[in-house]
Amino acid sequence: LVYTPGVAEPCRKISEDKENAYKYTSKGNLVAVVSDGSAVLGLGDNGPEAAMPVMEGKANLMKKFGGVDGFPICIDADSAEEIIEHVEREAPTFGAINLEDIKAPRCFKVEEKLKEKLDIPVFHDDQHGTAIVVGAALRNGLELAAKELSEARITISGAGAAGISVANFLINAGAEKIVPVDSSGILSEDDENPYKADLAKRSNAAEEQGGLLDAIRGSDVFIGLSAPGIVSKDMVESMADKPIVFALANPEPEIMPDEAKEAGAFITATGRSD
Repeated sequence: LVYTPGVAEPCRKISEDKENAYKYTSKGNLVAVVSDGSAVLGLGDNGPEAAMPVMEGKANLMKKFGGVDGFPICIDADSAEEIIEHVEREAPTFGAINLEDIKAPRCFKVEEKLKEKLDIPVFHDDQHGTAIVVGAALRNGLELAAKELSEARITISGAGAAGISVANFLINAGAEKIVPVDSSGILSEDDENPYKADLAKRSNAAEEQGGLLDAIRGSDVFIGLSAPGIVSKDMVESMADKPIVFALANPEPEIMPDEAKEAGAFITATGRSD
């Protein structure tokens, strides 16, 4: 029954209808946790070997909290096309693909193309996992601060995979005053990166200039998805009444929670969706 000759019967059934793979194999409970190691846990391009502990950790979380079997797959790839081809070829084994720690803008292309090509769910945790958790936390935080999402000025530091996705998620949720900033300053519609340029058009960036210091002044919310230690107490003090500070740079935040609270932050949070 486990192997020959009994195993031939489910093989025949699956050959007749590929959907039977979900009935007769473990496909539906297997998730590929895929990375090229180009953006490892906020540490940078450390390579696929250094990405392995993170992918193993994610697989453990999937098993612990979701009851599914995550399988770490760390790919030695130098382009989006190589990742896409590899994942496309291994997709018959899995019920879903979880992309992880792939640098921007490569990650956007990988996700877009795989969603077009595959008939199974494709999820990029650094984008959508972070955006979902930040959106939920911000909704609760604004309610406690008696503020409306549509009226709150929200500065987002970082325009990589997480920063762009969080910004777009909040805009779709009704935010109307988002100011996205990267290491070069407030985003511009003329940015060579099409994803940053598009976000600049959709947000308040087109109406403002300057850097993080200018963007954060008077803000109701700061969301950091960028680099450690770039926010000072003075910057938090320059924010609006009852400021919300989500310092989410990984593994070290833009400002430590106790420092932000000392500077008058109403709500603080650190750590990412993981």
